[in-house]
Amino acid sequence: MTDPLLTELLDVALEAARRAGALLRDGRPDDLAVAMTKSSAIDVVTEMDIAAEKLITSFLAEHRPQDGLLGEEGAAAPGTSGIRWVIDPLDGTVNYLYGLPTWAVSIAAERDGEAVVGVVEAPMRGETYRAVLGGGAYAGDRRLAVRPSPALDQTLLGTGFGYVQSRRARQADVAQRVIPLVRDIRRGGSAAIDLCDVAAGRLDAYYERGLNPWDLAAGALIAREAGALTGGRPGEPASGELTLAASPGLFQPLQELLEELGAWHD
Repeated sequence: MTDPLLTELLDVALEAARRAGALLRDGRPDDLAVAMTKSSAIDVVTEMDIAAEKLITSFLAEHRPQDGLLGEEGAAAPGTSGIRWVIDPLDGTVNYLYGLPTWAVSIAAERDGEAVVGVVEAPMRGETYRAVLGGGAYAGDRRLAVRPSPALDQTLLGTGFGYVQSRRARQADVAQRVIPLVRDIRRGGSAAIDLCDVAAGRLDAYYERGLNPWDLAAGALIAREAGALTGGRPGEPASGELTLAASPGLFQPLQELLEELGAWHD
C-alpha cells in the first residue's frame, strides 16, 4: 500500500524542482556573474543559486510549513513534523556559469533522518529523476536499473573534485592511480547527476570525497532504488569523507581499492 505521506512529499518535491528548474533554464541572464564564493575563490555562487533556493523554500513553506529545511545556500530550519527537506538549488554551478548543460536541482525529503523521497531535475537533459523509499527509481515513466556489474577493468567510473587546492591535488593523485585499473573515468561536474547516471546505467560507479548532504541526499536514494549500493569507507555510510555508489558486484572491489589508495584522505 502506498504511504499517503510519501506520495504527498514526492508531489511537492517534483513541483518545487520543476519550478526551480524552469527558473534556472529560462531565467539565466546573459551576463551571469559570480555573486560570492565559499570554500575557495573557485567555489562559486551565482545570483541564480540564491533565487532558486528562495523559490524552493518559499514553495515548501507554503505547502509543508511544519517541516525542517537544510539548503546549500543557507536555508535552515528545525521543523516540528519529523520531515526535513535537503535542498541543492543548483548542483553544478560552475557548469551553469559557463553555459554547460550538466546541472540539476536536487531535493530530498528525510523522515527521522532517513531519505524517503528524492527528486533530481535536469532541465537541459529534459529529464526528471525520482525515487520513493521502497518504490523504485524512475526517469519520467521509465524505471531505472543499474548495469550488470562489470569487472573492475571494464568499469566506467565517475568522480569529481573539490575546490580546495590541497584536496584537489590529492583527488587528482588518486584518480591518476585509478585510471589504469578501469575502462575510463568521467568527471561531469554535478554529483546529483552522477548518482542518477549510476541509477540509469550510464555509469557503472561513482565516487567522490567532500560531498555535503545536499549534494548526495536525493541522488543516493535514486541510485539505491535503482539497485546500486551506496556507502563510504568500509562499514560507514556515504558522507563528506567518501561517497561511493556502484552496482552490487562492483561496490566492494571499488571500496577496497579506494580504501587502499586513501581516497578519503586529504
